[in-house]
Parts: sequence; structure tokens; C-alpha cells
Amino acid sequence: MLALGLVLNTLGIGLFCWAIFALAVYALPFSVALSIGMTAFQNGAGLVGALLIGTVGGALTLAVGQAAVAITRSLTLRIAIATAFAVPAADAGYQVAFALSRIGMPSSAWREIFACLGAVCVGCTAWTRLTVFAEPRSFELAGTMDDPSRPVLPAATREG
Repeated sequence: MLALGLVLNTLGIGLFCWAIFALAVYALPFSVALSIGMTAFQNGAGLVGALLIGTVGGALTLAVGQAAVAITRSLTLRIAIATAFAVPAADAGYQVAFALSRIGMPSSAWREIFACLGAVCVGCTAWTRLTVFAEPRSFELAGTMDDPSRPVLPAATREG
């Protein structure tokens, strides 16, 4: 019975950690949705109205953020948008790793180390999940290629 409990606890913690990494990119939209929903509820929108407004606000935040990263050509703007999504995810990763490390680790220094590692891992996961929608841009300047049908490496091709 003890072995079954250990296995189920390990699976539960593993599932919880998987959920944190899978949902890392949604930390900022969730925060926005929660803030908008609470504000709407406090201003008299009612429970259903607050849930609806918050859900729409969070979905718009995610859609606009992913579209902006995918469409923009400015590397600085891409980094700023991805950072805006990664920072709340890193904070959530820190909190989760700190809470999980409190279960079996008596040393506060090691708890902080594991919490910081969790923050870095979850923040990087959110960063990569957001930027996966962005297409890599070519480094060629517009109009610099004279003949686009000409091979890029002419020495590598053999002519009859």
C-alpha cells in the first residue's frame, strides 16, 4: 500500500509539473483576464458578465501577443512582447517550485536555488512557446538579388 501511495504521489507531482510547463504561456492572459473580470464584477457586471468579459480579455491578450510576435519585424519589439509573457510565467514557476521544494527540503538556501531554477525553466518555456509561431526572417535586404533564379552557390552546381 505504501508503494502505491509513493507511485501515485510521484505521478501526481509529475502531472502537476507537466501542467505548469504546458500552461506557462497563459500566465499573462490569465492575469489580465482575472484583473478585468474582478474589475467588471466590482463595477456591477454580475458573475456571468465578469466571467465573459474576463475570458474575452484574456483570449484577446493571448491572440494579440502571438500575432504581434509573428507579424512584427522588429527584433526589439519581439523581445519586449515575449518578455511580457515570460515574466509572469517565470514568477508562477518560482512560486510553484518554491512550494514543491518546501515539501521535502529543510534548507532554505536549497529551496531558493530550486525555486530560481524553476523560474528560469518555466520562463524559458513560455518564451519558446510564444515565439514558435514567429517565422524566421531572411537576412537578405529587399531588392539586392538581381536574379532570384540563379543558384545561391554557383560553384556547387554542375552545368552540362
